[in-house]
Amino acid sequence: MRRRAPFATYAIVGLISAFVSVPPFDFLRGWSSDITFWLRNAAFGQQHSTGSSPAVVIALDEETYRTPPFAERPVVLWTPQIAAVLDAVIGGGAKVVGFDIILPQSVESVARGYDREFLLSLRNAARQSKVVLGKLQHELLPIKPFPGQSFAVGHQQNIRSNNLFRDDDEVVRRAPLTFRSDELGGGERTETSMALELVSRALGIRHEPSPNGGLMLRGNRIPGSEKNNLTLNFDAGIRTIPTLSFADLYACAQKADRNYFRQQFDGKIVLIGTVLDVEDRKLTSARYVTSPEGILNVPRCVHPQMQGVHRGDVVRETIPGVMVHATAVNNLVRGNALREFDRPLIWGINAFVSLGAAVLATAYAPVVAATAIVGGALAWAASATVALQLGYVLPLLDSLIGAAMTFTLVLGYRFIVADRDKRLLRQSFSLYLAPSVVDQLVEGETPPVLGGETREVTIWFSDIQGFTAISTTLQPADLVSLMNEYLTAMTDIVEAHSGFVDKYIGDAIVAVFGAPLDDADHALHAVSAALACQAKLKEMNDMPSAFQGHRLLSRIGINTGRALVGNIGSRKRFNYTVMGDAVNIASRLEGVNKHYGTYVLASDATAAATGNAIAWREIDRVRVVGRSESIAILEPLPAQVALDPVAGDQRQAYARALAAFRDGRFDEAAEMFAITAEHDPPARSMLVKAREYAQSGSPPGWDGVTTLDVK
Repeated sequence: MRRRAPFATYAIVGLISAFVSVPPFDFLRGWSSDITFWLRNAAFGQQHSTGSSPAVVIALDEETYRTPPFAERPVVLWTPQIAAVLDAVIGGGAKVVGFDIILPQSVESVARGYDREFLLSLRNAARQSKVVLGKLQHELLPIKPFPGQSFAVGHQQNIRSNNLFRDDDEVVRRAPLTFRSDELGGGERTETSMALELVSRALGIRHEPSPNGGLMLRGNRIPGSEKNNLTLNFDAGIRTIPTLSFADLYACAQKADRNYFRQQFDGKIVLIGTVLDVEDRKLTSARYVTSPEGILNVPRCVHPQMQGVHRGDVVRETIPGVMVHATAVNNLVRGNALREFDRPLIWGINAFVSLGAAVLATAYAPVVAATAIVGGALAWAASATVALQLGYVLPLLDSLIGAAMTFTLVLGYRFIVADRDKRLLRQSFSLYLAPSVVDQLVEGETPPVLGGETREVTIWFSDIQGFTAISTTLQPADLVSLMNEYLTAMTDIVEAHSGFVDKYIGDAIVAVFGAPLDDADHALHAVSAALACQAKLKEMNDMPSAFQGHRLLSRIGINTGRALVGNIGSRKRFNYTVMGDAVNIASRLEGVNKHYGTYVLASDATAAATGNAIAWREIDRVRVVGRSESIAILEPLPAQVALDPVAGDQRQAYARALAAFRDGRFDEAAEMFAITAEHDPPARSMLVKAREYAQSGSPPGWDGVTTLDVK
């Protein structure tokens, strides 16, 4: 049964979820996105085909550094080759070319005219708005292109920053969209980042301010632009971005293979940058989904793949910086940049997950709750994975850590405070209630009043016939063994029928049905337990090894009525027990069995409470010792007896004889009782009384009730 979470539980949820949502724990959200990228890659694989990438990378790679005419020459001397490739790429239909490499120096001072082809190529591309050079803010001074290059492209209008932001853990997860830059004539201006500038030119539109803050592109708000960030949606590794070796492209340009350049660059956004294993590498959110970089992913034009340069079994966590810019370009063009939630919403999500953990910790046993928590954590990880596939970054680790902390604290609170009363209940009842009943009692929404309450219950008394004679023939150890065997068997049956043993009095058992738990069928359960005990006793008597070779017979009295139940005793020692007139009647009925030769007798109140579930035969109506009011006493019949037609005829004969006996027709009653007396102990007992009354007359004031003067 589910418990109600107290106010303290909600307070724990609120505090813990707020605690893991504050800025010092932002690194958890960074790790969450990194892990979720790995989960998404494992679940869904590559998001886009390589050929569909809007961005293409021209790589100044290890092959280029080993291929003539670039081998053993500094990059500053590669300008004629860069010019040839730039012209061929633009001629092949590239929308725009961005430089992730910066050439801050030139050999023009010692070899005038050496950069002429490069500068002309830059000028021609700039006039078409198809080239953007890169710059980099480094410490206090920026790293800029050589002044001649800057002049060739028209200075600021075609130069953009290549800076990337890192989180506190040095991981690149976002790309800036704009920068504040100095005007040549003084003052500041806002300029776009390299990625946003390239996309704006390729699409032929400029970004616009959003009415609600941030930037809009093609009528859609750029996710994260209100904070001037683009949360990067990395695909599986870097092979999803077409990458071509600069050395092969130069050879292709020399070959004048325009068709190849058209196939690779038509309509593309091109980035030129270094793709090396030691230079300009970034640790990003894709650090767990990287792949070997040795094999480029597009067809070659002239040079085949150079062997012995890259190890295909080496996977690095970092990727080249140019790939980060290419990812930003793809995200902007596709409109699939990730969406991160604001801090208040993150707190709400964390609170939701923590509340789930708190409910589990409150509602279920610790082991069950812990198992459910593990399942919930897996489900939350799956939810975060699907959310990333849909473009949203859910807080994974901070939510799970918050849930774990909440679970631990709520369990601690539950153990120390909330479950204190339940532990008391368990300790109080565990010695005389079945474990299943104790569990129901502990889990109940409304536990019984432990100080005492009056309620309707069924009381059950049993005693062993002739126990005193048996005990004199056994040694103490053997007697204890016999009693333990008998009491264990009988107690198991009582508990199996939802009763509890109040006490053992020597060989006697006092049991209660209907307390401490409510039980609408307590009378039926008590009678069923009595019949089951008689059947079990018969079975054990037929076993030679049982009861030290003795045959045991047990008499049981059952009564239903209102009684006081609760913890009764002194301040230092008490017992959960039952008191009242209903208890006394049950005790007397156990003894009445001796008078009638029966082994189970119940009051008419018990019989009425069982409805039609039990077959009965009325034995007599009696006044027991200590009571002036009479009660009908009835014998419950086992199912096989109730269905036996011969036994049915005998019961009808007994009922007719009993009616005559109550009417004072004792001679007639005696004749009818005599018919079944040989095989029926109650009929034999009633036969004796009928003959006695027939000879001496009925007792004064005869009202059809037998008054018993012994217990």
